[in-house]
Amino acid sequence: MKDLKESLNKFFGFPDFIGLQEEAIKSLLNKRDTFVIMPTGGGKSICYQLPALISEGTALVVSPLIALMKNQVDHVRGVSDDDRVAHVLNSSLTKTETNKVKEDLINGFTKLLYVAPESLAKIETINFFKKINISFLAVDEAHCISEWGHDFRPAFRLIKNLRPLFPQTPIMALTATATPKVLKDISTSLGLIQPKIFRTSFERKNIYYDVLHAEDKMATLKRLLINSPNESVIIYCRSRSKTEHIAKELQSWGLKAGFYHGGVEARQKKQI
Repeated sequence: MKDLKESLNKFFGFPDFIGLQEEAIKSLLNKRDTFVIMPTGGGKSICYQLPALISEGTALVVSPLIALMKNQVDHVRGVSDDDRVAHVLNSSLTKTETNKVKEDLINGFTKLLYVAPESLAKIETINFFKKINISFLAVDEAHCISEWGHDFRPAFRLIKNLRPLFPQTPIMALTATATPKVLKDISTSLGLIQPKIFRTSFERKNIYYDVLHAEDKMATLKRLLINSPNESVIIYCRSRSKTEHIAKELQSWGLKAGFYHGGVEARQKKQI
């Protein structure tokens, strides 16, 4: 096993690991199913990015959001001399782009391949995975596989189809939050075999939470936004139509605003 601290410093510029990162990485490199529960911003991504960069083959990373995948790919490319080191394979790509990604994978240039869970429903995609050397499977935002998780995505259940195809390939599940019930459901749904669990506190000292009681939500929102002229704000809504309605309302106040949801076409998503 390569010196992990040396590799960490080489690729990411960090002198040392934080929390349980090193132990989780060693578990994965020892071909053991591994479950990582760390807070957002707590360094989960390095737990699979670093072993992917130093292992033979390509790590397959299942991720729920196109924007999240792009962010991760940009980050990995930023620590490498070759952009082919990381790719996404999802519906946002043109046919030409998809063919280029597959060519890089076949030629062994790519260490991390990010895919959406929905892509696992395509026989063509599954058959292609059989042609490449997969070092391990990482399931990011793994709570999405659980019906008791806060962001259930039925397509995540398709991941279980990969285990019989790659029985010797270890799986790493990662999430920022999982109750014992959700943790058990994730392990069962992924077919994890005696996974080693690494859990740290979800509390983040650098985040401030505040809850306001608002009789008039829009009036309260307007006050908060106008008092924060130089900050970027994300507003979560319960429906697609609500995101569009609120974006138009904000625009009528003279604020720059856009909406983003599953019905927005790929080009517009990139622009937003």
